[in-house]
Parts: sequence; structure tokens; C-alpha cells
Amino acid sequence: MPQLNPGPWFAILVFSWLLFLAVIPTKILNHISPNKPTPTSAEKHKTGPWYWPW
Repeated sequence: MPQLNPGPWFAILVFSWLLFLAVIPTKILNHISPNKPTPTSAEKHKTGPWYWPW
């Protein structure tokens, strides 16, 4: 039974993960985001206290 011999299955598992970790991140990182992040201003918004109507 092949389940009792971990040799070839472990090698297939390791090589598939190495392929996954080498190819997939490069394909994902090559995509260009359509919405570039805009820089935020350094000034903080002035917030006042909230007055409840009751």
C-alpha cells in the first residue's frame, strides 16, 4: 500500500509546496492595483464633544 511508504509522497508534497511558494507570490505581486493609495495629510481633524439631544 503506498500510504505506508512516505518517501515519494513526502517528496511530492515538499516539491509542490516549493513550487506553490515560488510561483504564486510572484504572479500575485505582478498585478497592478487600479486605485493607488493617496497620501494622508499630517494634520489631525478637530473633533468636538458630542452633545446629546436629551
